[in-house]
Amino acid sequence: MDFKNVKFGYDKDKIIINNFTESIKEGQKVAIVGPTGAGKTTIVKLLMRFYDVNDGAILVDGHNIKDFKISNLRKMFGMVLQDTWLFAGTVKDNIKYGKPDATDHEVIEAAKAAHVHHFIKTLPNGYNSILNEESSNISAGQKQLLTIARVILTNPKILILDEATSSIDTRTESQIQKAMDNLMQGRTSFIIAHRLSTIKNADLILVMNHGDIVEQGTHEELLLKNGFYANLYNSQFEDCNDEIKK
Repeated sequence: MDFKNVKFGYDKDKIIINNFTESIKEGQKVAIVGPTGAGKTTIVKLLMRFYDVNDGAILVDGHNIKDFKISNLRKMFGMVLQDTWLFAGTVKDNIKYGKPDATDHEVIEAAKAAHVHHFIKTLPNGYNSILNEESSNISAGQKQLLTIARVILTNPKILILDEATSSIDTRTESQIQKAMDNLMQGRTSFIIAHRLSTIKNADLILVMNHGDIVEQGTHEELLLKNGFYANLYNSQFEDCNDEIKK
């Protein structure tokens, strides 16, 4: 995937992404970080063509994303967001949502990769157990794992992950992390990161502030720059230590 001289502004008189050029290899992890309201979702909106770039181009497999039918382009993406969405119906149907013709074997394999198969087997009717309208009969962590199973089943080319473990207990968080690792294997991933400790191993970190990309590099490179990212990371680290001391 290539970003070539990308310029973008929600208002054409106020360009926020200026001349962004980057080549992302297949299977790389790209983290997008920055304070609240920094514009972390802007790149995702451009990738999925909710907005088009003002200038430059975004290429997937050498083809400009403007040349794809929007429905075909969006099928390339799998998304795991902060707000999980499940519907009233069986666990199996929820996992099959993106691939209705999936076999039972495929559903079970996806659930195993998402570390949720064991939990499903403990439910009264296993994969045929009914989730209620708000899916309030399962925990937030289990909802997230079912969402991950759904994405694994659709086998997308590119992933967008909006870190979603902030309100989840530590044990479930480690399961979600393992499930996410399985999901990302061999796929290009864009991770909208809130907690910087979770993206230290990203191949590329894009640091955003006020809508613009202000720094880019690996975790180590950005810490050495001692700039915006380093300040952001160190302040989170200090907050974490303060919490531990309490």
